[in-house]
Amino acid sequence: MKTDTIFYTLLQNLPSVLFELLEQPPNLALRYNFSSVEVKELARRIDGVFLPKPEFPESPIYFVEVQFQPDEDLYWRIITEAAVYLNQYKPNRSCQGVVLWAKRSLDPGIPLAYQSLFDAGYIRIIYLDELDEGSDSSIGLGIIKLVVAPENEAVQQARSLIAEVKQTDAANRRNLLELVERMLVYKFSSYSRQELEAMFGLSEWKQTRFYQEVKEETKLETLPRLLKIGLTIEQIAQALDLDIEVVRQVANKQNDK
Repeated sequence: MKTDTIFYTLLQNLPSVLFELLEQPPNLALRYNFSSVEVKELARRIDGVFLPKPEFPESPIYFVEVQFQPDEDLYWRIITEAAVYLNQYKPNRSCQGVVLWAKRSLDPGIPLAYQSLFDAGYIRIIYLDELDEGSDSSIGLGIIKLVVAPENEAVQQARSLIAEVKQTDAANRRNLLELVERMLVYKFSSYSRQELEAMFGLSEWKQTRFYQEVKEETKLETLPRLLKIGLTIEQIAQALDLDIEVVRQVANKQNDK
């Protein structure tokens, strides 16, 4: 499971986290839509872009990059992508690049060519493992701190975070629980879903979309073995409670190999 994908999911569901990291009022997130944008000249998409809503012309565009591995080209890439986007769409507003490094030791340093942009505040760098450990952190920041916490501290942090999520209103609880769940699966990747459920008392997470997706994926992973031992498509569909067409598609792919 890619860490950057998890973080972009977090930013999509809790965009206020970005502004907390930037030490700005979290309610600024109401002015933005979080999206990925296409840059034709690069034949690719930029995953983490905060685009201000039209009624807030004074708000800047934020280009967000999340990095959990060493990357010598990161600053070159984010500046190039931002420049190509600005040339393509020509927005009449300011912009800022935000780089979220898991830890300072991964950062190769701002290239000299872009040092002036950094000095002028056009590039903001945040090291997630150096976030303030204050007790008044939001759930969103708590999720981020959980990912970068040492494993011996993460268990207690996760339990506290889950307890906090369970105190939220029912309308938000399921989405928040799903975000925590994704982080737990990443953070404790050597544990089974059943072990995580026992460790953290997550009886509710079977109701989340993510749990159902993982459950479906697990079933699909067993299909080749069941086909190999001679079970029919109908038998497998019935045993795993899967749509027969889904099983047939997997079987056809196996036959084509």
